Amino acid sequence: MRSMWKGAISFGLVNIPVQLYAATEERAVRFNQLHKVCHTPVKYRKFCPTCGVEVQAEEIVRGFAYDADRYVIVEDEDLAALPLPTLRTIEILSFVRLSEIDPLQFEKAYYIEPQERADKAYGLLHRALSETGRIGVAKVALRKKESLAAVRSSDKMLVLHLMHFPDEIRATTALRGTSQAPPPSETELRVAKQLIESLSVPFDPSAYRDEYREALLQRIEEKAAGERGAVRPQLPGDARVDDLLAALEASLQEVRKAGAAPVPVP
Repeated sequence: MRSMWKGAISFGLVNIPVQLYAATEERAVRFNQLHKVCHTPVKYRKFCPTCGVEVQAEEIVRGFAYDADRYVIVEDEDLAALPLPTLRTIEILSFVRLSEIDPLQFEKAYYIEPQERADKAYGLLHRALSETGRIGVAKVALRKKESLAAVRSSDKMLVLHLMHFPDEIRATTALRGTSQAPPPSETELRVAKQLIESLSVPFDPSAYRDEYREALLQRIEEKAAGERGAVRPQLPGDARVDDLLAALEASLQEVRKAGAAPVPVP
């Protein structure tokens, strides 16, 4: 893997030189956009309507619109000169328990690797986080913006999770949610809990796969081989609210017939 950032983790007076690697990758099937008539890939050109010419990448600068059709030009030198300690430092500000953070705040993840001669301090932080059950809440500047972040121990690595700032998370005040939901009956709640217990297992990420991507790739292979058949999937029928208890009980019976037993979740 290729390192995409080099800097240091800072907490207290301790500095650990590290580098970051993207921990995830996009595996979605990507399509090219083609002209329907001749199936030629469509080209997107950057065009300046004032000069009437196509603009090359080296001729494009970064502009911030501060008024109608008025821009401040921001150069790379302006960004590099910002008086931020987080430009080259993952600055840990405090330590909290992971359960205190709403998963809604998490964004992209990066593996943190120690640079040369930083292994001891890196290992110390990893072990200290593991044994205290804490994660570090930090700030770091990546991808032309400063982000809130979490530093946690995972297996033999430290992992950096970029997080949304509170003002980046939309309020739910305009959404109905449970505000108009009638309270369930004791029987409905009991059966729903039994169904949840019956389907509860220790989390194993390897047990899940992207079936949509697999089916799409299979269809692409069939079309490439000249096969034209298509199968429509069976769609589940609409569930009526009046049948909620019956649906819960039927679901519970199906799980029991399949031989699944409730498994305590740690």
